[in-house]
Formats: sequence, structure tokens, C-alpha cells
Amino acid sequence: MWRELAPIGRDATTRGYRRYAWTAADTDCRAWFRAQAESRGLAYEVDRNGNQWAWLGDPTAGDAVVTGSHLDSVPDGGAFDGPLGVVSSFAALDELRNRGAEFTRPLALTNFGDEEGARFGLACVGSRLASGQLAPEAAHRLRDGDGITLPQAMEAAGYDPSAIGPDPERLARIGAFVELHVEQGRALDLSGDRVGIASAIWPHGRWRFDFHGEANHAGTTRLVDRRDPMLTYAETVLAARREAELAGAVATFGKISVEPNGVNAIPSLVRGWLDSRAADQSTLDTVVAAIQQAAREYADRHGVDLTVARESFTPVVEFEHALRDEMNKILGGAIPVLGTGAGHDAGILSGSIPTAMLFVRNPTGVSHSPAEFAAEDDCVAGVLALADVLEGLACR
Repeated sequence: MWRELAPIGRDATTRGYRRYAWTAADTDCRAWFRAQAESRGLAYEVDRNGNQWAWLGDPTAGDAVVTGSHLDSVPDGGAFDGPLGVVSSFAALDELRNRGAEFTRPLALTNFGDEEGARFGLACVGSRLASGQLAPEAAHRLRDGDGITLPQAMEAAGYDPSAIGPDPERLARIGAFVELHVEQGRALDLSGDRVGIASAIWPHGRWRFDFHGEANHAGTTRLVDRRDPMLTYAETVLAARREAELAGAVATFGKISVEPNGVNAIPSLVRGWLDSRAADQSTLDTVVAAIQQAAREYADRHGVDLTVARESFTPVVEFEHALRDEMNKILGGAIPVLGTGAGHDAGILSGSIPTAMLFVRNPTGVSHSPAEFAAEDDCVAGVLALADVLEGLACR
């Protein structure tokens, strides 16, 4: 499975993945998922929001156990973030069938669409729509960098955007969702464990900073006469690092857009996107407020106008303790429990259904990069742990 999936959407130069929502690479990933489902005799379907499902047992019976993740990527992302959870779900089912497991609850494997938000700027679109956390009219307004709307992209890929929206009946049929994911950090590597259980997801969000200055000639405009938004942006980036460090949080400007984007021109507009996360809501609020305050002070000093808009936000997610504790018991009670600063579909769905996560060791802690890696032995350990959990939940 890994060898079949690995080439899809991989850039020949960077060796990273560019599997963006509703593109050709995404279509190929979806075809791969469907082929895996049908080769195992599973009932395949796509929901109203483009999420893929593969069912063992009656989908309408209720109290189903669901596992899976996503197949899309960030720009030049790694091979494991998302796909490891999907591949492991099929491998865990194979393992349970080899064991002769008898299911007493329906089982579903899933691929949630547009989890990374790389194309339209909003993470977890598929699960947000399904859970009602993203209104259809707001989804219809999403645009990519080329001005293509989400409905246009869905139509081009052969899906009906008029159907998107909350899917409470489907979610009501799910008794538990367990997402396996490569760890995006080094906690397991430092503890020497191959597999861990998630305790919570830090609150996190994305903010767009628009710095409006004045375009002018880079060679003839005196420094004192400039209204250079790039200077204000640069100072804000440094302020973000400083405020995050003081608070024990993280804050990153990882995306930038410049107009007119000429080598010999002072920009008229610099647009930067801030991603910030912290262990609790109060700390996150403090960090973002301090960054905004610093940005406004710098903007005033340089004659630059500033607007800030919050584009997305996810509050702290405490995974359901009962499900988490049951998983720990199934796995022998000695599994480390750890928090994470990364968002996931499991976090979005936690407001609607019981959710939990398993992490697989990442020896370098690198993620969202072509260098992302997990050893095969650790991946197998993750599959076996997931199989044990599914057997404990769905075969009792």
C-alpha cells in the first residue's frame, strides 16, 4: 500500500508532496482509497462533503467504530502526515481478519477531505462541514491563490458543491472515532516508546496581517520618505518569536504575499499569515494580543496601515477520557499519554462524537517537510496497536 501511494503528488525537485484538495493528485489519492476499500469487499461511499468512507457491516446500524485520517498535504509536505493513518486503518483491518476477529459493531475506514487547508486557507474543511462548524455559505466563499472558489474546484473534480453542509445523521451513527497519526514532535522518541495516546490538542488559530504602505522606487526614494510595509512585517515576525518564547507558546509567520512583488519596488502591501498555538486559551490570547499590539506600534512608526483578521480558530480539545482510558486499558495500561500542538480531524469531530488519537514515534520530530519520517518497525507497532484498539472496541 505504501509503495502504491508514495508517488502520488510528489514533486520531483523538492521530493515533498503537493496533494492539495480537489486537484489531480487528490483525485488520484481518492481513487487509491476506493480501490483499497473495494479490494477488501467494503461498502464504499462518498458523503455530501466529499469525505470518503469504507464500511464493514451495516452503516445504518449505529454505534459504529471509525478509524482513518486524511490524504492531502501541506505544500511540500511529508509522506506520513495523514496517509500513515489511512494506510494503517486498512492494515489494521487486514490484521483483524487474519486473527479471525468477529465484529459486533459496524466498522468504517475514512479519508477526510482538505484536512491541511493548503489550498483554501482553512484546515479540516471536510470534518468542519460534516460537524456543522463551517457553514455552507462560508465554505462557498473560500478561494485559492488563483481565485478559484471551493465550489468551482469541487465541480471540476466531479463533485456537487450544492450538497455540502452538516451531516448530523451520519455522525449520530458513530460511537467512536480513533485517528492514528505520526507524532509531530519528539516526545515518544525521548521516552523510548513506539506508540502513544493523545490527551489533548492545544488551542490554535490563523490570523492574517495586512500591512498597507506605499509603492515607490527602491533606488530613488529616501529611507526617511518611505512607507515600507515590509519593514513593519519583519519587525512583527521578530515580535511573534519574542512573545511566544516569553509565554512558552509557539507563533509562526509561515506564509507571505507581497504586492507588487518587484525586486526594485518598495511594496504597497505585505500580507502575512500568523499561526499561533499554546497549551491553554489564556496564554494563546495573551500571545496573539501582544503580537498585534507590537505590529500596530511598528505600523504607526513607519506610516503603515494595518488590518488583522482571524481566519480560523480551534479551541482546546480534551479527548474523551472514557475512550482514552479504555484504549489505554486495551493496550496494557503502560502507554504514554501526551498533548499536541497540531490540529486534526479528530479534534474537530470531538465536539460531536467520542474521539481519540494514537501517535506513532517520529525519531526526528520533523513534520510538514519532506524529511518527515517514521521507521517501518514503529509503523507496524502502530498498526498492531490500532488493531488491538479496534478489536477491543468493535469485537467485544
